[in-house]
Amino acid sequence: MKGTILTCTTAAALILAMLSSRPAAQAKTAASIYADKCTTCHGADGKGQTAKGKKLKVKDVHETVKKLTVAQMEEIVTKGKDPDMDAFGKELGADMVKQITAYYRTLADKK
Repeated sequence: MKGTILTCTTAAALILAMLSSRPAAQAKTAASIYADKCTTCHGADGKGQTAKGKKLKVKDVHETVKKLTVAQMEEIVTKGKDPDMDAFGKELGADMVKQITAYYRTLADKK
């Protein structure tokens, strides 16, 4: 009986350790990463009407989705846009870049 309890405890500890060591980007949603990394310039609503967004002349999401394809937007998120937008491809990975781009594009559906 003692061996079984010890084994279960060890297994539980191992599972918790594995879960807590997952990369942070995988645990976060596209919306939460957008909120953390993009809203300073693009705004929570995607309109670019933040102080930094106005200074950098960030385009409204409604305009952007009309001018750029999904692939073009993913490339900008991946590689950045000199000199003002950092590249996020290495940090977030291709799948999350796709998710963030998709999330950003949904902001154009909102008024």
